[in-house]
Formats: sequence, C-alpha cells, structure tokens
Amino acid sequence: MSSIVQGFTKSLAMTVLSEIGDKTFFAAAILAMRHPRRLVLTGCLAALIVMTILSVLVGWAAPNLISRNWTHHITTFLFLGFGLWSLKEAIFEGGESEELAEVEAQLDKDWKAKNGATKDSKKDDDATKKHKQSFLSQFFSPILLQAFSITFFGEWGDKSQLATIGLAADENPFGVVLGGILGQALCTTAAVIGGKSLASQISEKVVGLSGGILFIVFGIQSFLSPVES
Repeated sequence: MSSIVQGFTKSLAMTVLSEIGDKTFFAAAILAMRHPRRLVLTGCLAALIVMTILSVLVGWAAPNLISRNWTHHITTFLFLGFGLWSLKEAIFEGGESEELAEVEAQLDKDWKAKNGATKDSKKDDDATKKHKQSFLSQFFSPILLQAFSITFFGEWGDKSQLATIGLAADENPFGVVLGGILGQALCTTAAVIGGKSLASQISEKVVGLSGGILFIVFGIQSFLSPVES
C-alpha cells in the first residue's frame, strides 16, 4: 500500500485536470447563472463526493476480488489508454467551445421542457399543489436535486470515474478519497463562482493535453513500480 500523500497528490492532480472543462464543470457554471449558487454548489458537490467515494470503494475492493498483480497491470494500461485517448481528443476532435455549447443547449432544452410541463400542470388543484410543495420544500430543493442528478449521471461511467477506480486499486484509498474530494471542491467552486464567463475562457485543448500527459506519466510510473504483495 502506497503512502496517503502519494495517493492524495495523484488524485488531486488527476481530478483537477479531468474535471476542468468537463461537461459537469460547464453544467455547474450554467446552472449557477440561473439558480442560487449555494443550492447549485451543494447539489453538484454532493453528487461528486458520493461518486468519488463509490469509485474508491470499487477500486479498493478490486484487489480482494482479483489478484493484485492483475489489478496493477490493468491500472497501468488504464492510465496509458486514457492518456492516449485524452491526447487524441485534444488534438483531433472538436473546437474550444464545442462542449460548452453542447451542455448549454441540453440545459436549455430541459429548461423549456420543464417550463412547458409546469404550465400544463396549472389545471391541478391549487390547495393540494401548495401543500405538496410546502411539504417537499422542507426536505428537498428542486434546484439542488437537479444539480445533483445532472452531475451524478454526467459523471457515471466517465473517464474520470474509471481513472479514480484504477487509482484507488493501486494507491492508498484514503489519500485518493481526500485528493479527489478536494479536487472536486476546487473545480466545482470555481465553476459556480466564475460562471459561464470563466468556463468560456478555458482552453479545452490545453486542459486535454495536460490531462493526457498526466495520465501517461501515471501509467509509466505504475509500469515501473513493483507489484505490492
């Protein structure tokens, strides 16, 4: 088992470079322009923390289900593969603002659909409606739940989630959790506070190249490291 510091450092660097310019980063920035920042930040952070902990648990359990030798080699190829994938995306695919525009278009579509459904539902009984809203608002905020669901399902099966699983299988899980949560908090807070103005200034190509290089460095380091018993 590697040190907590090493796991923390790797996880923090990987998370920051994976999440800046990611779809969930742009979604948080756009949502924060339309809704109270506090609710958006809480919903997004809650989803990312839950996702990080689940991913680390899967990675931590993997060596107990498969031999550590196999998990070590799988992690190595995972990092190298993601590194090459990130470099390919950064060099050959899309423009700088393509992902931001895609996320904004999807959120606009959802917003219009939601408003349309709200207008259609005005025929319902007003007294019953107010009672239900009052009851639910004590426990849940629709905005918070929207931010949580968009972020959680946007991250599910994403490259950063799989990389976190691989990192937790090869590094100290506590360090990976702490680094991942701190990285998510930094990126999400920046997205919520900076909004679309900050998101539009981020160079997806530079972030993609940096992330790809980092993944390859992790892969080489993992390849050269001995398999721990």
